Amino acid sequence: MGKFVLIAGPCVIESEKGTVQVADTLKGIAERLDLDLYFKASFDKANRTSITSYRGPGVEKGLHILRKVKDMYGLKIVTDIHEPWQAELAAEVCDMLQIPAFLCRQTDLLIAAANTGKRILVKKAQFLAPWDMGNVVQKLEEAGNKDIMLCERGTSFGYNTLVVDMTSIMEMKKFGYPVVMDATHSVQRPGGRGVSTGGDREKVEPLAKAAVAAGADALFFEVHPEPDTALSDGPNMVRLNEFEGMLERVIRVYDAVH
Repeated sequence: MGKFVLIAGPCVIESEKGTVQVADTLKGIAERLDLDLYFKASFDKANRTSITSYRGPGVEKGLHILRKVKDMYGLKIVTDIHEPWQAELAAEVCDMLQIPAFLCRQTDLLIAAANTGKRILVKKAQFLAPWDMGNVVQKLEEAGNKDIMLCERGTSFGYNTLVVDMTSIMEMKKFGYPVVMDATHSVQRPGGRGVSTGGDREKVEPLAKAAVAAGADALFFEVHPEPDTALSDGPNMVRLNEFEGMLERVIRVYDAVH
């Protein structure tokens, strides 16, 4: 059995100093718990609820900061891309490119990401059945890339609500690729605050435990030193100083299953 794969970091790059501080903490956690860590942060959140929402520093400055994290700590980097032209630029820094859930069926975006040769993490859309991800997989494979990870992040259930069907993990594993559980976005309440997304971080740990028990190969968490003052996704992010303890409890479940 290989190392437990962890994808973690702040939702969006808020500052260079803050991003480096989170990376430093996560590096220490990964070393102590012997984890295979990918550091994740977004340079642009193009799908924010409101036009007034903070989006990030942009591609040039954001990738500069991510490269600094990579060089300082030797971490593998993942970030999300929203448009095909961003794929090649992000691939110069990142080890894995993330396709946002809302965009997982965008053929040109998928092909551009696949053509970089990097590992591709595709989040299952809130409106898709898990078996419908087979078409997404086929697009990436047809573009010549089979280094794929699929991600469960909850399914729309009525208004402003997500639910997680753990059998989705089992269904997506049938495609032959690792499946990630996004434990923090799965507790979102999309648009739940009118001009921003709500969420309930208290449910993150139980969902993460259930996911690894159901066979998830990796976990995704967004973390922040002060989630309540974060500029994006604060209500569902895990407090950084509580993260290691949570991971220890989740990994005990993972170890028992494996």
